[in-house]
Amino acid sequence: MANHSQFGFQDASSPIMEELVEFHDHALMVALAICSLVLYLLTLMLMEKLSSNTVDAQEVELIWTILPAIVLILLALPSLQILYMMDEIDEPDLTLKAIGHQWYWTYEYTDFKDLTFDSYMIPTTDLSPGHFRLLEVDHRVVIPMESSIRIIVTAGDVLHSWAVPTLGVKTDAIPGRLNQTSFITTRPGVFYGQCSEICGANHSYMPIVVESTPLTHFENWSALLSS
Repeated sequence: MANHSQFGFQDASSPIMEELVEFHDHALMVALAICSLVLYLLTLMLMEKLSSNTVDAQEVELIWTILPAIVLILLALPSLQILYMMDEIDEPDLTLKAIGHQWYWTYEYTDFKDLTFDSYMIPTTDLSPGHFRLLEVDHRVVIPMESSIRIIVTAGDVLHSWAVPTLGVKTDAIPGRLNQTSFITTRPGVFYGQCSEICGANHSYMPIVVESTPLTHFENWSALLSS
């Protein structure tokens, strides 16, 4: 859960988010090295007299042509690797369908016969102690931890976006189109997200709550809800 004084990402709860955090740190280190080098060169130019030796410096031109290409490769290779990992969906253990409406979510567990429900934000006046304002819902998405989850996202009216930062998931919900992604939760917990598309006047009032539980707890929950 993010807090007001937090500068970095939320704690990663999926392998994809862990990779994204590592790539973010890697890109920042590359940017820091570039900024340090440029600042050093600018300081030298201001403190020392310019000489004619840099007019026809073929070696310098070769370096500042090859070095940016190497930097781009160092950024492109891990980025492409993560993109392919995010698109890879191989025999999921559970398939979940999320349908965006103005302004709530409908969830369908397609592997079960009659397991579907709507998820509305709980008004501030009805919140229980310990719940978060504008983030808590009346029906959470319960999933088994350490299981491959495929989520199919669509919308019933306008554009929405199903996003949970700590899981590294953000998929657009488009009417008439099915988008899909997958994730695996590495630990039990409750993870909060929100619609990340400006979908109307109550855009900020359709939160997402994912509860990761052990498999036995999920089986008991699904049996109780299906009965």
